[in-house]
Amino acid sequence: MLQVIGYEMSDSNDDDIPQLSSHTLAALQEFYAEQKQQTDPGGDNKYSIGIIEENWQLSQFWYSQETAFRLAEEVIAVAGEGGRIACVSAPSVYQKLRELHREDFSICIFEYDKRFAIYGEEFIFYNYNNPLDLPEKIAAHSFDVVIADPPYLSEECLRKMSETIKYLTQGKILLCTGAIMEEAAAKLLGVKMCKFIPKHTRNLANEFRCYVNYDSGLDSEI
Repeated sequence: MLQVIGYEMSDSNDDDIPQLSSHTLAALQEFYAEQKQQTDPGGDNKYSIGIIEENWQLSQFWYSQETAFRLAEEVIAVAGEGGRIACVSAPSVYQKLRELHREDFSICIFEYDKRFAIYGEEFIFYNYNNPLDLPEKIAAHSFDVVIADPPYLSEECLRKMSETIKYLTQGKILLCTGAIMEEAAAKLLGVKMCKFIPKHTRNLANEFRCYVNYDSGLDSEI
């Protein structure tokens, strides 16, 4: 955070109004540039993982570059050419998909955090506590695949998000959540655990896994 601002007196006759020193002015400009970059990053850079910082109060933990790329490859393969992909509370996968500069699929990012509204029409405000409170333009079963990462490791959270997932998908589901949620995930969504183990940019206390309800390449590697 920017600290104490220093002043110097102007040599002008403007009633001795304090002026910012050149050093302080440069520091201020750098500070505001950093703030703008965080709230309105431009160009291709806005899709970089981490450009929007994790908010731990929202239980946000971004995937590593390798995991985001692997999951992006998976949903592209599953969606097929011209397919539609829904990223539900999985913003780092959305960012990686857009970073690939491919135009043979479409995406929506469903997120509670309105900082992701920088992604324009592809951003859909989403609160898992109101799982079916979605815009009219989001039709039922309109996505070839849904990738979802519930923010909390609780059956209540997964149950509510499952309503959203089942509403959005035409059938295929890729769920990323804790290993402790295996039984609940199977019961609510009919998914099974894959061999692939997702990694995050930070080491988390809970083991995370991927779950699918289709034959997946994620099950062919350890």
